[in-house]
Amino acid sequence: MAGSVSRVAVIGSGISGAVCASLLARNGVSVTLLESARGPGGRMSYRNCLVFEFLVENGVTEIDVFQMSQREITEEGKELFFDHGAPLFTVSNPDVLDIVSEWESRGLVAEWKENFASFDCISRKFVEFEQEGLSKKYVGVPVMNSICRALSHEPGVESKFGMGVGRLEWLDEKKLWSLTGLDGQNIGNFEGVISSDKNTFSKRFTDVTGRPPPLDLNLLPELAAKLQDVPVSSCFVLMLAFSEPLSSIPVKGFSFKNSEVLRWAFCDSSKPGHSATSERWVLHSTMEYAKGVVSQAGLQKPSSSTLAKVAEELFIEFQRTGLTIPLPFFKKAHRWGSAFPAASIAGEEKCLCDRKKRIAICGDFCVSPTVEGAILSAMAASSKLTEILTCL
Repeated sequence: MAGSVSRVAVIGSGISGAVCASLLARNGVSVTLLESARGPGGRMSYRNCLVFEFLVENGVTEIDVFQMSQREITEEGKELFFDHGAPLFTVSNPDVLDIVSEWESRGLVAEWKENFASFDCISRKFVEFEQEGLSKKYVGVPVMNSICRALSHEPGVESKFGMGVGRLEWLDEKKLWSLTGLDGQNIGNFEGVISSDKNTFSKRFTDVTGRPPPLDLNLLPELAAKLQDVPVSSCFVLMLAFSEPLSSIPVKGFSFKNSEVLRWAFCDSSKPGHSATSERWVLHSTMEYAKGVVSQAGLQKPSSSTLAKVAEELFIEFQRTGLTIPLPFFKKAHRWGSAFPAASIAGEEKCLCDRKKRIAICGDFCVSPTVEGAILSAMAASSKLTEILTCL
């Protein structure tokens, strides 16, 4: 196959899949990026919420809505934007820093120059204020998924959103992978596959859909033991919008100590490139709180009543801090069902790879539950698959 262009399918367009696709394409590989969601991002996604619809859904009549201040219903065309997944990322690895520096030069990321702290819910005081300049915090501009969106549209990358993979079949005679969509549509044949989506092989896919996972692990006996059950944790986030700044909070991000409900709080509207016409905060629940909700409500998509109950509980815990927290004009919860890995499965290899079948598995669950971990895993997977393909 010397001189021909290899075709590779990359499954999942979170930061790991998007980086994989970009690096492969830059090495001359023809990449098809497959994403079941409507757009790229994964846990780097952002949420744009229609305030008008939120108010009407919550019992406010259309007449009352229009009698409210325009500020509450027309920000950015009646939309509020929240980075409701990964709020930021830091970098310590020099190879990752090179990549992030390129993104910064392209205007895809910027440094979030704010110091954080911790809040002790027992003493009701801010403690452990972060030292200035201790580590750089990076955010996507204007939203976190700007990075994934740019990478998924680079030359050599064909992105197919709303295209869930239903089956991966190894054609032994042709030495190719055949991919079929969830709708039964033939996606095509590929010389190699990289999956950054745990649902490709996770039994959770079956728990939620009632269907077997797309990838039969019997095809990969050497990797099966590590992929059989990747432990994950759930998390709820609460998106809040206020008409006025929360002046009682001296920092723009803080962790919670001695709270069984809340883990983090971030002022989303203080990020570079974000609109500051309203003050927007994103709260992250503890894993223990989310586990309790999931044990009662199940793994399926949470109902609106469940999310409303979660939103109220998280907000009440926020108010219990004793800080001056007024009522928000927007309040909505979201559940991340399996986005947070609870273990690393790849060790020093940083990804899992079957050289004979030319398939690699990458993601933060292979290295560490961070954006940097996801990037490191993507770099390892794309490097290994590129090396394998050059030998065809």
